[in-house]
Amino acid sequence: MKATFGAGCFWHVEDLLSKTKGVTSTQVGYIGGALPNPTYEEVCTDKTGHAEAVQIEYDPDEISYEELLDIFWNNHNPTTLNRQGPDVGIQYRSAIFYHSDEQKEIAKKSKQTLENSKQYENPIVTEIMPTPTFYKAEEYHQKYFKKHGFS
Repeated sequence: MKATFGAGCFWHVEDLLSKTKGVTSTQVGYIGGALPNPTYEEVCTDKTGHAEAVQIEYDPDEISYEELLDIFWNNHNPTTLNRQGPDVGIQYRSAIFYHSDEQKEIAKKSKQTLENSKQYENPIVTEIMPTPTFYKAEEYHQKYFKKHGFS
């Protein structure tokens, strides 16, 4: 099965998910914008509308979509609009891109549960939307942390 998340810079998210039991593959890329086949340089202009995202394949017998969402929520700040830490721009937005109606409902319920928990002082701004075309990022972005000894 597939899952796609935007949670700031895709390098960190990809590294984290690639080490998660049940995740069988990861790739980083761009999603949710208007420009077909964007480059990193174009996405960084903040004018294409794309988010940096990680698309994963996972084995639902080993990890559930709910567990993946828990990892997503607990590893970024879902209350900062178009920002994660020092990274600012629409490409760093918090977003869940669902691949089925079931994922949509699970994601909405998960977000509502988090909102109800009052864990955050500010409102959660995470988008939940259908998965549009995912454009794989340039090869030098794939497994970036592993390639550069940060993993």
